[in-house]
Amino acid sequence: MSQRWVTASDGVRLAVHEHGEPTAPTVVCVHGFPDDHGVWDGVVRHLADRFHVVTYDVRGSGASGVPRHNRDYRLPQLAADLTAVADAVSPDAPVHVLAHDWGSVQSWHTVTVPGTAHRFASLTSISGPDLDHTGRWFRAQLRPSPRRLWNVTRQSLASGYVGFFHVPGVAELACRAGLLDAVTRAARRLETGEAPDGYGRGLASRNRAGLKLYRANVLPRTLRPRARRADLPAQVLAPRRDMFVLAPWQTEITDWAPDTEIHLVDGGHWLPAFRPELVAEFTARLIDRIEQPDRIEQADRIEQADRTDRTDRTDRTDRIERTDRTRGAATPEPSIARKAGRE
Repeated sequence: MSQRWVTASDGVRLAVHEHGEPTAPTVVCVHGFPDDHGVWDGVVRHLADRFHVVTYDVRGSGASGVPRHNRDYRLPQLAADLTAVADAVSPDAPVHVLAHDWGSVQSWHTVTVPGTAHRFASLTSISGPDLDHTGRWFRAQLRPSPRRLWNVTRQSLASGYVGFFHVPGVAELACRAGLLDAVTRAARRLETGEAPDGYGRGLASRNRAGLKLYRANVLPRTLRPRARRADLPAQVLAPRRDMFVLAPWQTEITDWAPDTEIHLVDGGHWLPAFRPELVAEFTARLIDRIEQPDRIEQADRIEQADRTDRTDRTDRTDRIERTDRTRGAATPEPSIARKAGRE
C-alpha cells in the first residue's frame, strides 16, 4: 500500500491510498458519512490481487483537509475532488467507481458532469441515491397509489435523522458526546456477516465535519431537482436490511440511468464493512464485463451450454423413467398372469 496527497481545485488536500498493481484497471472507492477510507479495508483485500484499488478520505474526514464552510461541501466541489483523484491515479484510462452512502450520492453526480463523465468507466453504488433524482422520486411517490404512499412514508421516517443533522451546533455536540456513534453501533446489529475488528469506533466524533454534506446539498437539490442522466454501465446493490436508505429510493432509477442493473442483497447499511466479499464479487463482475467483454461472453456461452447439457440429460432421464413406468404398468405381475392362465 502506498499513500499520496492530491490537492483539490480549492486547495484542500485529500489523503489517497493505493493498493495492487498500478497497471491493472483502477477502482476508486468513495466512502460516506461518518466513515473514512477504512470502511473499504475488507473490500480492498478481495480486489487488490486483480485491480489497482484506490481509497481516499473525502474532505472533512480522516486525514484529508477539513474546510470550515458549508459551501465547501457542495456536490460540484465533491465531483471535482473525485475527478482530481481519478486523474492523479489513472491519468491515461477511465476509472471504475465503487461508492457507498454519501460516496454514492457524490459519485452519481460526478458521472453525469458534462466534460468529465468520460473519465468514469462504471459505477457500483451502495445505499446512496442521486439527490436530483431524489427530488423527482419523492414527487412521483405523491401520485395516488397505495404502494407509492407506503414507499414515501417509510423512506421519510427512515430519513428523519437528516433534519437533526441540519441543526448547527446541536448535531456537532451529539457527535462529540458519542451519541451518534452509539446510534450507529445499535444500527449495525442489523448487519449480516462478520463485524470487522475495531471498525466504527469514534468515527462520527472524528469526522463530524461531514455533517456539512447534508446542509450544503440536501435541501437545494431535493427542492429544485435538475435533470441528470447517467449513461455509463452501473449497478445498484440495495441491502434488504438497510434502515436508512430503503430499496425503492435507490433502485427506481432506470429512467435516468438506463444501463443499470439492480441487485437486492442480504445485508444492512454498512454492506462494504460487513460483507466485503459480496461487494467485491459484484464489483469485479461488472468491471470484467467492461474490461474483458470477450472473456465474459465466452464464460456466458460455456455456462449456457452447461445449463443446456444439464437440461438435456435431465430430459433424457425423465423420458427413460416414464418409459420404464409405462412398461411396468402394461406388463401383468407374474403371479397374476399365472392365475389368469389357470382360470
